[in-house]
Amino acid sequence: MVSKVAVVDLTQDAAGSLGQALALIGGINDLNTQTRNVVIKVGVFDPKAKHHSSVDVVDAIIKSFNKAPTIYLAESDNYRGTGSERLQIWQKLFSERAVPFNLSEDKNTRPVKVIEEKVRLSHILFKPNVLVSTHILRTFERGSVLKNLFGLIPDKKKAKYHGLGLEQAILDVYEAVGGVDLAVLDGTRITLGVMPNSPTVDANILLVGRDAIAVEAAGAAIVGNDPKKIPIIKQAMDRGLGEGNIDKIKIFGTPIEQLKEKFEPLLSAAKKTKKPLAKKKSQAKKKT
Repeated sequence: MVSKVAVVDLTQDAAGSLGQALALIGGINDLNTQTRNVVIKVGVFDPKAKHHSSVDVVDAIIKSFNKAPTIYLAESDNYRGTGSERLQIWQKLFSERAVPFNLSEDKNTRPVKVIEEKVRLSHILFKPNVLVSTHILRTFERGSVLKNLFGLIPDKKKAKYHGLGLEQAILDVYEAVGGVDLAVLDGTRITLGVMPNSPTVDANILLVGRDAIAVEAAGAAIVGNDPKKIPIIKQAMDRGLGEGNIDKIKIFGTPIEQLKEKFEPLLSAAKKTKKPLAKKKSQAKKKT
């Protein structure tokens, strides 16, 4: 099966942009049902930095699953704070159907093996529930929508897995929960690095796909990284979990090469100034 990734403009109507992207990849009718709950794994390491999917994009994801009985916005504890505290970024979206869920506080768990260790993961992460991973577009070579799954591990202190093998830990978790059903890469801006003061470049694009490895690869290519050299993409391909070869991924919407050409000078400038940069007016008006 050919992996499909939609790359579309992210307009002020985020729901419309996401709807366009979902249509391009064939829709999510099998995921959006009255019998399957949805878990949206948001990624927020430090709430003081805007290194997370925007409220508008997460709201669009919630609206796209209009048949799901319950939608969990999920995060776990880390040394920056509890998952519950960091989920307050999306507080305005909470409702009877869309609820915050701290993965570190769940007592109903299942044991899985992660790098030869037993880890207990929240029951909401397993099928038949739908798992959505959403994170930001960034130049970080450890990943984005895949790296986001590191937060499924409930331990507050996760640093030990960096030494044991971060990529293996993430992919062990990926396989244990049955994979990601939908990956949404929020390109409101491109973030250079992971530090709170990392420079950013306005991008306003959205990448969406059913193959999270393909979405990660497409995002990496857009920001100038070589997907074949990204450790987590390479290891995921070795495990047969998805397609990371950009030449074998079907891109719908804006061509990746066009976006690389547009963002390369802005990213280069941002690296030198280390300050947030907006697109030039001429570029902002240029249709992609």
